[in-house]
Amino acid sequence: MIGDVVGKLGRRTVRGLLPEIRRERAIDLVIANGENAAGGRGLTPQTAEELFSAGVDIITSGNHVWENREIYPVLDSDAPIVRPLNYPEGTPGRGVYQKDGVAVVNLMGRTFMGAHLDCPFRCADRALAELRDCRTIIVDLHAEATSEKIAMGFYLDGRASAVVGTHTHVPTSDTRVLPKGTAYVTDLGMVGAVNSVLGMQFEPVLERFLTQLPNRFGPVESGPAAFYSVLIVIDEETGRARSIERLDREVA
Repeated sequence: MIGDVVGKLGRRTVRGLLPEIRRERAIDLVIANGENAAGGRGLTPQTAEELFSAGVDIITSGNHVWENREIYPVLDSDAPIVRPLNYPEGTPGRGVYQKDGVAVVNLMGRTFMGAHLDCPFRCADRALAELRDCRTIIVDLHAEATSEKIAMGFYLDGRASAVVGTHTHVPTSDTRVLPKGTAYVTDLGMVGAVNSVLGMQFEPVLERFLTQLPNRFGPVESGPAAFYSVLIVIDEETGRARSIERLDREVA
């Protein structure tokens, strides 16, 4: 599972590293969060296809997936892209993708996220009830608060194969298999520029902090890049995780 892919540099880094990583580690399934893949905010049909061509099997997302309306018809198609399940009814797309015995559930946290959403915990309950015959269930919780992510990990322990956090772009070192067999990490991190603020140009970000005035900023598209991810091994018979480890790279 690959952290939030940020802009052109993030996509280029995935394209350059992922095929070899898949071969080296004999990886069966690759999931990447793509909500920042297009210019640092949003996803387009073209940037989604670029990630698929690089070896990503399923794209998860979050609050920025709505930035480019051209992705809406794709969300409503059979494409393996999911948006947070707990958005209101009638929102484009779906929050669960299931194929070949594997289900991916995308949820969004409510703490500090500024969106009026259904409870992600109760949405998870409903989703898992409908997936009772599926043994491998992977949850991407796109959330700001570490406490909310940790709580979800324990809430779904033994019911999901893995619960991973996205959104903050900062990788955490708390990879572990929880007591009942669920792999967990608070945040995957990102794929983007090392010398940046969460993949974005630091000058306009700093200006906003100093002046509190609205401005626009985009991703850093050159220089060294970080590729942050985790590798999870799941027992297909039981759906329990055997292991989770950080799989991080940096490239010039």
